[in-house]
Amino acid sequence: MPAASKLNSASNQPSPAGAEDFFQPQRPSSAQEMDRALEVLYSSRNTWSNLPIPEKSDILGHLLEDFNQVSKKWVDLSLQAKGIPRKTFGEGEEWFNIAICNRLMRLYRSSLEEIAQHGRPHIPGPITRNPNGQLSVQVFPQKTLDRLLLLGTSCQVIMPPGVTEAEIQEGQAAIYREKDGQGKTTLVLGAGNTSFLIPGDILAKLFGDGHVVIFKPNPLNEYLGPLVEHAFRSLIEPGYMQVVYGGAEQGKYLSHHALVDELHMTGSHHTYEAIVFGPGEEGRQNKAQRAPLLNKPFTAELGNITPVIVVPGEWSAADIQTQGIKIASWLVYNAGFACPAPRLVIQSQHWPQREALNQAIRDAFERVDTRHAFYPGAEEVHANFVAENPEAVQVGACPVDHLPWTYLTGVDANNVENTSFKEEQFCSILAETALEADTVPQFLEKAVDFVNRHVWGTLHAILIIDPETAGDPQNASALEQAIADLRYGTVAVNQYPAISYYIGVTTWGGFPGQDMYDIQSGDGVVNNTLMLPNPQKSVMRAPFKLSPDPFVLSTLRAHEFGAKMAAYEADPSPGRLPSILWTVLRGPHEHVFENEWSLFPYD
Repeated sequence: MPAASKLNSASNQPSPAGAEDFFQPQRPSSAQEMDRALEVLYSSRNTWSNLPIPEKSDILGHLLEDFNQVSKKWVDLSLQAKGIPRKTFGEGEEWFNIAICNRLMRLYRSSLEEIAQHGRPHIPGPITRNPNGQLSVQVFPQKTLDRLLLLGTSCQVIMPPGVTEAEIQEGQAAIYREKDGQGKTTLVLGAGNTSFLIPGDILAKLFGDGHVVIFKPNPLNEYLGPLVEHAFRSLIEPGYMQVVYGGAEQGKYLSHHALVDELHMTGSHHTYEAIVFGPGEEGRQNKAQRAPLLNKPFTAELGNITPVIVVPGEWSAADIQTQGIKIASWLVYNAGFACPAPRLVIQSQHWPQREALNQAIRDAFERVDTRHAFYPGAEEVHANFVAENPEAVQVGACPVDHLPWTYLTGVDANNVENTSFKEEQFCSILAETALEADTVPQFLEKAVDFVNRHVWGTLHAILIIDPETAGDPQNASALEQAIADLRYGTVAVNQYPAISYYIGVTTWGGFPGQDMYDIQSGDGVVNNTLMLPNPQKSVMRAPFKLSPDPFVLSTLRAHEFGAKMAAYEADPSPGRLPSILWTVLRGPHEHVFENEWSLFPYD
């Protein structure tokens, strides 16, 4: 096969901005400044808790307007910080981050308006029971435009065992029915990898939980701090939110401050444990002795070894290549520095097309440029993994500060202590293993048992299954049982879990039940804009193939698609949809791979 041109190749693209234009690091906040910020929040916490719903709704309107005033600068700085050239798939990612934030602000505002009118947000779909007898609440699509934007996609939120419909209604948006509520202050420690998590975490605590917020960005992306201050000024000026800066020293001071009631963070479980138990050897001893230094309520989203369970079926050559590029695309997003990124592909040992899929994933990596490894420690993580697994295939000629796409196949599933199962490789690394199974139901049962028992993390799991295989009654029953049994906060069928974050009415967080001594993917959820009480997990279902699929590397105008989605989510209207669709349709007709079939068959 002749060599194909790289997808979204950026070799001739200039860098988005020079280093001289980059925001200088923010001055760390002093103890006096942090004290003053917390005093402001303390004096306004009850006011916020009891603020009339129409006033909160108005604030969300101002937030949306102010955020979009800085959205272009937000994208520009993110491109610069991550070394992403313009007019690439990476620029599309950053614009899609803006779309996510815009959507969340709108969804919270819509929920508040429904609470004001009806006492609770409207649940758009039926409430049914899953195979385990738990209630399943259909939350997406909400409206006709949702159906048009994400064709064939549906989402359910699964409630814990024993919960009744009456309890769902009673608990939904309960904080907005409380009289004379007592306010709380939450410290939000911002994520350093993906920018949409910053507004997402802040909005969840303010509008989902009803707390005032002191926000400290991660030093890695504190360049966005001034933009956050502008975008959230309608909350900052009346004293419902404050922004401070600094590193571990400021984080420790705030965590133990008497005026901070609760904490929330998105980041590493190592950071979480350093906050709760202390750093280094002291922290390890405190954890072993079950003697935490911090005993405040602490919600957190902390990463995951995201498994991709590939259900064997009779796939065409086009199916193999389409799914290969999907899996590769999910790793490429944000250079692999994302908690929903696939880390472990799980296949059936004797599936005839197993190696063909592995090759399709490698082929996709061959056709996309490497990315700047902007996340601290990534080079060491990658070097250690390759030293331990020299047979891993490394793809891509790497400029300075880049890492190659790295795919390790054939990991022994019997060695359950293998690092591919126990340690999240937070960079451009993907592994593959296989399980012995004779039938689809047997494979699904073994795969679910394997990931629940042996794979670290509880945040997201992905299932890929073709419609013909899923259409068999025995397979369909086994699939539903697998979805019900997976102990993950999000189960995504045929789609990247981050799309569930974008959808927003779904939950985002680890499977409930982890304690601080084995925190894994964390505790608590964000989003859940319909404010369902104590949800267990979310399930997102999408088609096996989308033609075209705007969320994969072969979307040649991803930067245009992302920008148009950001504009649409700020002000959705049917009139914007044709332009979005046309942007996607214009690119994928290209034969990305120079052989006899297209990546996007239209048959």
